Amino acid sequence: MQCPYCNGVDSKVTDSRSAEDSIRRRRECAACGLRFTTYERIEAAQLHVIKRDGQKQEFDRSKLLSSILIACAKRPIPSRTIDRIVQDVERQLHSFGRPEVPTVAIGEMVMEHLRRLDWIAFVRWTSVYRDFQDLESFEQVVEDLRKREGQPQDSIQLTLIDPAPAKARRARGRPRSRSKGANNGKT
Repeated sequence: MQCPYCNGVDSKVTDSRSAEDSIRRRRECAACGLRFTTYERIEAAQLHVIKRDGQKQEFDRSKLLSSILIACAKRPIPSRTIDRIVQDVERQLHSFGRPEVPTVAIGEMVMEHLRRLDWIAFVRWTSVYRDFQDLESFEQVVEDLRKREGQPQDSIQLTLIDPAPAKARRARGRPRSRSKGANNGKT
């Protein structure tokens, strides 16, 4: 490893630790004695996606991210959660150990993540992924979702706004006003 200070090529490792997706090594240059840090990452094999028409394309993480963002538009889903979905899907794809993966596998993985996360985003993703041509196809997915969740069909309402964030906003926001009689000692 070349020293960034004196360009010496002889160094020794003084400490190694696992980082999130790499190994962090602390090194000391034998020539100048200064220390520097290096990171080792495993280079994943190039991953290709086989589209429905048989075309092969290089896997593009940003395309996957943007399509999931479209499905989750105007939903109360944090961007870090969407990033985590993309990371999980990418990790699963690499764990297959194959250089080529069909788009069907990617679509199904994302559908499963979104089904557990948000029903509206799930239905949006599924409608594009399965290329709905009529209202009956759309209704069938919603009916299947209701059955899968194990609730009676008439008791499920696909909400547009999650009620939990309203409570959190109240707790973080301004303190509740006191009753009219309290003036905190002011006249």
